[in-house]
Amino acid sequence: MTTLLLIDVQNDFHPGGSLGIPSAKDDAHRIAAYVREHASSIDRIVATLDSHHKLHIAHPCFWTDRDGNHPNLFTLISAEDVSTGNWIPRSDLKHPPVDDEVLATGGEIRASIRKKGGELDLVQYCVEYCTRLEEKGRFQLCIWPEHCLVGTPGHNIVDDVRAAIDEWSDATGGSVECIQKGENLLTENYSALCAEVPICSKTSFNKDFFDSLRKSERILVAGQALSHCVNYTVRDLVEHWPAEELNKITLLTDGASSVPGFEEAGEIFLKDMKDAGINLKLISEIE
Repeated sequence: MTTLLLIDVQNDFHPGGSLGIPSAKDDAHRIAAYVREHASSIDRIVATLDSHHKLHIAHPCFWTDRDGNHPNLFTLISAEDVSTGNWIPRSDLKHPPVDDEVLATGGEIRASIRKKGGELDLVQYCVEYCTRLEEKGRFQLCIWPEHCLVGTPGHNIVDDVRAAIDEWSDATGGSVECIQKGENLLTENYSALCAEVPICSKTSFNKDFFDSLRKSERILVAGQALSHCVNYTVRDLVEHWPAEELNKITLLTDGASSVPGFEEAGEIFLKDMKDAGINLKLISEIE
């Protein structure tokens, strides 16, 4: 079985979107052309969807400084910034619950994230959250433009790819499977398999999704962005995949682009994946 795994091929990551990547339109065109030309060779299409709400932890309106101002776009917020009060979460935020047992899987939990009555201390949680991000060594919390808000046009699959998927459905009787990620306000979900900091069962490693991918004889991966969501989805896939079967995974290198300014992260990812043993190919090289 051949599975085409499309990571976040959504309007907001394409030109004209709130986090548009200049070359993403060309990536989408090549993906769509492949789907049209090789429809009979594709058994399954899975499309992950970055799915956020306005008051997400990586959006400006979640945070304020001492004067009530929101951070500028692309501000990096550290655990120290939160603990010293340079940036704090808004006090009126109505947030989802946090499961201490799930959060504890990433290490010891500070008792201070709960107030005496058991209520979450949001400031201390954010210190813990930023600390966890930094300890993983991937990045600090970055404030992004509001993007892929559920129910907005930016959340939708980009038209060129959506049309090709519809044609594939008509031709094969298959239906695209959509996997939403990122709806929890209190954690980031670059990877479609697991949140950066799991805080509840829905943000923990998605074993059912992973097990369904394991049934594939071939997985073709493309989408946006190479530096972020493609990067960490594939890293999670590779981490759990049997080493002797990593050649079943192929990254379509001209079907994904890095967020401008993060090209180095994309290049490191490509090198790491080549070293790990997955295939790196152009779309034109795939039958």
